Amino acid sequence: MHQDIQEILVSEKEIKEITQRLGRQLSVDYEGKRPLFVGLLNGCIPFMSELVLKVDIPLEIQFMAVSSYHGGIKSSGDVNIKYDLNTSVQDRDVVIVEDIVDTGSTLSTITKLLLHRGAKSIKVVTLLDKPSGRVVDFIPDYIGVTIPPKFVVGYGLDYNEFYRNLPYIGVLKPDVYTK
Repeated sequence: MHQDIQEILVSEKEIKEITQRLGRQLSVDYEGKRPLFVGLLNGCIPFMSELVLKVDIPLEIQFMAVSSYHGGIKSSGDVNIKYDLNTSVQDRDVVIVEDIVDTGSTLSTITKLLLHRGAKSIKVVTLLDKPSGRVVDFIPDYIGVTIPPKFVVGYGLDYNEFYRNLPYIGVLKPDVYTK
């Protein structure tokens, strides 16, 4: 897998520093509350796993499987909920945990849905923000790092479901996905 990476964009060490910083901030911002952390599967798993260990307040964890990528390297724009929450968000402070915010379509849709379901507040924390890819007006509340318009994999992010287990964020060599 490593030979398919053109460059490492965010190292393991940088990811650990990001999760510590974001975890401390979330602990301060949600002190005295019991937020519901909602991870968007599958990409959120490594980031969310590390992040919640750095959040020093009581919290609940739930997951949704939501996708706008159906293979390939670009979002289809069609947001598909494959697995929904099994708890109510009514009057809850919700923190959506995402690996990357690219087009913003998925998060815009999910945020509106959870507000419609009665969430008290919704904030989005993302490891990576790629504002150059936005097709909707959406800005995450907590950003690990902003990245350039490159196709990245690793630490939860995939290409055709592979590379999620890389311990860093890397730029995939174009010849891998143009074959």
